[in-house]
Amino acid sequence: MSSNYKALTRTYRPQTFDDIVSQDHVSSTLKNAIEKNRLSHAYLFCGPRGVGKTTMARVLARTINEVAEDISGEDLNNTLNIIEIDAASNNSVDDIRTLRERVRIPPQSGNYKIYIIDEVHMLSKQAFNALLKTLEEPPAHVIFIFATTEPHRILPTILSRCQRFDFRRITVDEIVSRLRSIAQKENLVIDDRSLHIIAKKADGALRDALGILDQVTAFCGSEISADDVHEALNIVSSDRLFELTGHIFNENTQEGMALLHRLLLAGNDIQELLGALTEHFRNLYLSRDSRNFNLIETTAEMRDRYRESAASFSDDDLMRMMHIVHEAQFTIRNAHNPRIHLEITILKLFHMTRTESLQELLQKLDLLGDGSETSQTQTSNSLEKTPAAAPGHKRPSSQTAKNLHGGDSRIVPDKPKLQTGRKIPQDEKIPQDEKIPQEEPGIFGKPALGRPGNHLSAVVLPKPEHAGLKNESPVSGNLALSTKPKALPKSEIEEPFDGHQHSPVSSFSELMQRWPEYLNKLQEGSSSMLYFTIQRSRPVQFDNKQLFLECSDSFTSDIIREQQRYLSNLANSVFGVPVRILSRMADQPKD
Repeated sequence: MSSNYKALTRTYRPQTFDDIVSQDHVSSTLKNAIEKNRLSHAYLFCGPRGVGKTTMARVLARTINEVAEDISGEDLNNTLNIIEIDAASNNSVDDIRTLRERVRIPPQSGNYKIYIIDEVHMLSKQAFNALLKTLEEPPAHVIFIFATTEPHRILPTILSRCQRFDFRRITVDEIVSRLRSIAQKENLVIDDRSLHIIAKKADGALRDALGILDQVTAFCGSEISADDVHEALNIVSSDRLFELTGHIFNENTQEGMALLHRLLLAGNDIQELLGALTEHFRNLYLSRDSRNFNLIETTAEMRDRYRESAASFSDDDLMRMMHIVHEAQFTIRNAHNPRIHLEITILKLFHMTRTESLQELLQKLDLLGDGSETSQTQTSNSLEKTPAAAPGHKRPSSQTAKNLHGGDSRIVPDKPKLQTGRKIPQDEKIPQDEKIPQEEPGIFGKPALGRPGNHLSAVVLPKPEHAGLKNESPVSGNLALSTKPKALPKSEIEEPFDGHQHSPVSSFSELMQRWPEYLNKLQEGSSSMLYFTIQRSRPVQFDNKQLFLECSDSFTSDIIREQQRYLSNLANSVFGVPVRILSRMADQPKD
């Protein structure tokens, strides 16, 4: 066994500017400065770990002083004219005082005396101040090269005296290309999928990628496969993620939970598992559009597999799945029992109602507004096949189904309710202060917000002067279940509407009169998911051109915040004034 083995990170450290990967903007600038004799007295190299900051400093020092090629970068520190200092262990004022005395001595050979200070942000504030004067007016033969991963910790007075270069994070394809060439030199047999796994694990750091390749080689030998890489690094393989996704699509909860148990039993970290699952759903979302294939950092074979699997879900479903898993990454950090929280998160994915099911349910409920016996009979039969409701909601009971196609046109609980199924005589006036039921069920039969004044349970009645319209009954019950409002003849409308301009609203009551129109425009011009989400909220306050929607859950509030610009622009066209739509959480009733 050889006793002088050198790790790959040391063996293949670049010796010239051309060997450095993905930092062409720095290399070309420094080469031009050397050719034109425009070298600065101080340089600052900053960027993530493992991207070549110290290597670039050594290559620059070697090129300036024309050091022989047989001297490696690590041996440059043994020369008299290139001094490399670790600021983490030499960060006091005394160390800087010693440096100030040494810079006065001219170089023994070569043109410059070069000081490379690594992790310069570790210097104390007093040490920075001691270095300030020397850095501002150094001797002509001195060049300072600073390297750091945290430039924000360096004093602005130091930053202003240096030429700053920001190093880029190395892409997966560039790391794969570099690893492939090194594997050929080391006589390693490794496929592209394994190289991509290593490159993604390195997170943009080529040094980390070489270290991982060294570790995998020690585990597998000269022949490396993707399964061996997963086992050596103890990370979740893509095959297991696709298997879990298949169980979610088929709603096979038992098999999915068994798979999760096996992954945890194998020692996979919960946070890494959630991160891998989030990235998996992100890749599925991107693969639904071929124009986004280049954003998926994997092999062409895996891209095709993502595209096939993504066809089973809609964009809205994948967005909600990403949202569920991403939120769990933050909540599990402070959980007393992370595994239980992880299992609950996975169960949410299994029991999440698909967008197609929600759209189908909305279409069935919209048929109730036609009032015809045929449509009600069809809806009655189809409701028996309605898929399971979303977690946290109850499926409509038999009494609820009876109400749906019986005499009452609303889904109501077994409580005293407002009778709205009767016809209104032409000579009867409708009281304007009609009491609204205290609780009204949401789409799934459970009260969306157990408080009075919920717009989901608002009874929209015609004005007294319109009470005499023939064959017209008041629209009542949940607005999500009601049909689109029928347009009244222009002669009977107080303020004619030409389809483009509206008279500006000035009060909350006026805004509520136009709220059904706003919901109709939202349904016509946006996705069903957004329309359904707004249905789960209710307007509660209109003040200073700000409309507050009260939400019963954080998911609805997050969607409103994400789509705030679109919702506000649509409100401007309906309400006639600039309206900014905001969300806030409802106070949950105490048990």
